[in-house]
Amino acid sequence: MKSREPLIRAKRFQMDDARRRITQIEGMMADFERMIADLERDIAAEEQRSGVNDPRHFAYPPLAQAARGRRDNLRNSVDELSQQRDGARAVLTQIESDLALAEAAGEMERTGKADVGARRRNWRPGEALRL
Repeated sequence: MKSREPLIRAKRFQMDDARRRITQIEGMMADFERMIADLERDIAAEEQRSGVNDPRHFAYPPLAQAARGRRDNLRNSVDELSQQRDGARAVLTQIESDLALAEAAGEMERTGKADVGARRRNWRPGEALRL
């Protein structure tokens, strides 16, 4: 029987890769959230400076309007990254269960081979060999 070690190593690599991907996505989300907070402060400061808080007002500051657009785009990006993170977590869960199954099968294979080897060593001519 083939050893399951290459499969187990591959699953561990996939699991580490999935964890790295989740960490990268969460880092990007945190960066975007910080940018959103900075833009919120910039918008508030510009509105206070101009005295116009309504974005539909004709005198609303263009700088605040542009910052609102960037903020909204970043929020959309955070939402998309959140969906990607959820998908990556589902993949990680699947990989972890596959790894556990492969490790259990490998362990059964190792203990099963030991049992067969012991039975073969104790075999006497004339007896049926039970595997």
